[in-house]
Amino acid sequence: MSVTDEAIDRIKEMIVSGRLRPGARLPREADLAAELGVSRNSLREAVRALSLVRILDVRQGDGTYVSSLEPEVLMDAMGFLLEFHRDDSVLDFLGVRRILEPAATALAARNLSAAGIEAIREVIATDAADTSVTELVEHDLKFHAMIGAGSGNPVLAGMLDSIAMPTARARIWRGLTEEDALPRTMAEHAGILDAIERHDADLAAARALVHVSGVEAWLRRSRSSRVPSATFRSPAVSG
Repeated sequence: MSVTDEAIDRIKEMIVSGRLRPGARLPREADLAAELGVSRNSLREAVRALSLVRILDVRQGDGTYVSSLEPEVLMDAMGFLLEFHRDDSVLDFLGVRRILEPAATALAARNLSAAGIEAIREVIATDAADTSVTELVEHDLKFHAMIGAGSGNPVLAGMLDSIAMPTARARIWRGLTEEDALPRTMAEHAGILDAIERHDADLAAARALVHVSGVEAWLRRSRSSRVPSATFRSPAVSG
């Protein structure tokens, strides 16, 4: 389990135990990081992840608060987490993507024009170290959709589009919790595009396989390293 995942679990425990109640403000970043025994950077990543699933509410210039944890908010948050920690269908989607994506990338290496390659380059050209996770995943989705379209096989492209969104939230969570996930993703995008530009179908397929297998491998590691936690419910709810 990563340090960020540990920080996420510790904050969740504080909420479940009632120490942090709905609407409560989190302690100062330095104090909370010291209490949890994590770096301030890991704490920020944990807070960002929990705010993404609406468990925490980050108010610019005011602080970070526990959300209202109203039933609909809590159900959405836990649905997000359980989606890839317990739902095998996400792994199934990732497995299908691992089969189809290299084939589409190889075809794109054979068929994409210089203009098509340049259009893909423009999608990823703005990605940098300070690019947000959600923005990078948006670019990732567009990057792979354009490669699928560039394969010249509309059926294959349509199949890839249909399985992209069910895995998007797992990809966001990986970007938030796994160290170096963002720079590695950007480097892999550049490597895939380089192989396509060289019209090296075999290399393009191999690089695509490594790229798409990364999320699946991370998810399997993440699931195996986590002990299923108790039901996460609002401390304000009894019974």
